[in-house]
Amino acid sequence: MTTTSCETSGWNASNDDVMSDDPDRGSVSRTQLDLPAKPAATVSERTPPVIGLLVLATFVVILNETIMINAIPRLMGALRITEQTAQWLSTAFMLTMAAVIPITGWFLQRVSTRRAYSTAMGLFLLGTALAAIAPTFEVLLGARIIQASGTAVMMPLLMTTLMQVVPEAGRGRVMGNVMLAISVAPAMGPTVSGVILQFGSWRLLFAVVFPIAAVITWRGLKQLENIGEPQFSTIDWLSVVTAAIGFGGLVYGLSRFEGGDVRVAVAIVAVGLLAIAVFVVRQLSLQKRGAPLMDLRTLRHRTYTVALILMSVACMAMLGSMILLPLYLQNIRGLSALQTGLIVMPGGLAMGLLGPTVGRLFDRFGGRLLVIPGAIGITLALVGFTQVTMTMPFWQLLGLHALLMVSLAATFTPVFTLGLGAVPPSLYSHGSSILSTLQQVASAIGTALMITVMSARADALRSAGATEVLANLDGMRLAFIIGAALSVIVIVTALLLPARAGSAGEVESVAEVQEEPEPVKPV
Repeated sequence: MTTTSCETSGWNASNDDVMSDDPDRGSVSRTQLDLPAKPAATVSERTPPVIGLLVLATFVVILNETIMINAIPRLMGALRITEQTAQWLSTAFMLTMAAVIPITGWFLQRVSTRRAYSTAMGLFLLGTALAAIAPTFEVLLGARIIQASGTAVMMPLLMTTLMQVVPEAGRGRVMGNVMLAISVAPAMGPTVSGVILQFGSWRLLFAVVFPIAAVITWRGLKQLENIGEPQFSTIDWLSVVTAAIGFGGLVYGLSRFEGGDVRVAVAIVAVGLLAIAVFVVRQLSLQKRGAPLMDLRTLRHRTYTVALILMSVACMAMLGSMILLPLYLQNIRGLSALQTGLIVMPGGLAMGLLGPTVGRLFDRFGGRLLVIPGAIGITLALVGFTQVTMTMPFWQLLGLHALLMVSLAATFTPVFTLGLGAVPPSLYSHGSSILSTLQQVASAIGTALMITVMSARADALRSAGATEVLANLDGMRLAFIIGAALSVIVIVTALLLPARAGSAGEVESVAEVQEEPEPVKPV
C-alpha cells in the first residue's frame, strides 16, 4: 500500500498527544489509554470521497462472495456436476483469497491507489464476465478464482486508505460506515441470489452484477485520487510461493475435513503449517534488509496483536457457528434456501446499519465500552443456540441471530480501528494484510472444527441407534457449545484492549527506529 507522511493524512499531533501501549514507544499509562477519546471539533463529519468509492466497490465484490450459495442446485443440473464438485466454487474463492492476500501488503506499497483500484476491479470484472458466459464448470471455476483475486486486493486497499486519510478522532465513525457495507453485503448475498434465481438461470447472478460493478469502476477511475507515493521494492519469490502453499494449503486442508478423508486433510494441513513456518523465518530474515513480503514487526505493537487474536477467535466462533444455522434450518427444520436467507437477513442488516452508530460511540467514548458488552453478547447468543430443538420458534432463532450480529457490530468496528491505529503508517498495508489473511484462516479453522465436531457426534449417535435427525441435531448442539467456549476467549481478550490506540500509529517504536535495514538486494 502507498504510504504517506502525517501531513498527507492530515495528522499533525504534537509529541504531547502521542499515546502508545507499546513499552518501546513511551511511558503513557494504561489509565490514560482507557480514558474516553477526546472530541475533535475540527474533524469533518463527512466521509472522504475516496473512502465512499472504495466502500461501494467493496460492497459489490463481497456481495458476490456469497451470492452463489443458493445457485448450487441449479449448477448441479445445468453443468451435470455433483454437489461436492459444485462446492469448489466457494472453496476455490476462499483458497484464492488466502493465497493472494499475503502478497497485497507488498503490492499496495509498490503501486498507486488508482493502479491498485483498477487492478482489483479489472480482475473482478473479467472474472464476472467470464462466469456469465462460462460454457463448462472448469471455466466457471477459473472465473471465480479471477474474481477472488480482485476481491483479495479490495479489502486491504480500503482499510489501508482509510487509515491514511481519516484523522484518528473520526476513524470510528468512518470505520462504522465501512462495516455497514462489509456486513450487509454477505448477509444480503443469499437473499439477493434467491430473488434473482426466480427470474432465470444462474448466469443472471453474474449478468446483474457486471453492469453495476462496471459503473462503480468507471466512477472510481474518474474520481479517485492517489494517496501518498508508491515505494519501489523487489519481490521475494520464495516468500510468494511459501505464502501461497502455506495459507492456501492450510485453508484447503481444513476444508477437506468436511466430508473428506481425514488423513489426507491432516497431511495437507501439516504441509501448509510447514510452509507457513518457512514463510515466517524468511520474513524475519528479509526484515533485516527492509524488504519483507509481510512485515511481522506489526506484532510488536501490543494493541494490534491483542486485536488480531480477538478478531481471529471471534471469526472462528462466529463463522463456524453461522454455518451450522443454515444446516439446522434446512436439514432439520425443512426450510428452503430462500426462507433461510430471509431469517438470517434481519441480523445481517442490523449489524450493518448499526455500524455508523457504533463508530460514533467509539469516537466519543473509546473502545472498551463497546467491545466488552459486544463480546459478552456474542457468548450469550452462542449459548442460546446450544438449546436448539426440533420445535424452537423461528422468532427465537431470529432473535438469537440478531443478538449475535449486533454484538459483532459492537465488537468488530472498535477492534479494527484500535488494532490498525496502533501501528505506524509505514506498516498500515502490512497490518491490514495480516489481519485479512488471519480472518480467512480463522474462518476456515472455525468451519472445519464445527463441522468435524458435529459429524463425529452425529456418527457416534447413529451407531448407538439414534435417528438421523436426532443425531444431527445433537451434533449441532455440541458444535454450538464449542463455539460458545471459544467466545469466552473473546471476552478475555476484550478486557486486554485499551479504550483507544491514541496516536500510536504516528510514531514507530524505538526498536524499529534503531533498526537500520540493510540495503535492499535484488532478487
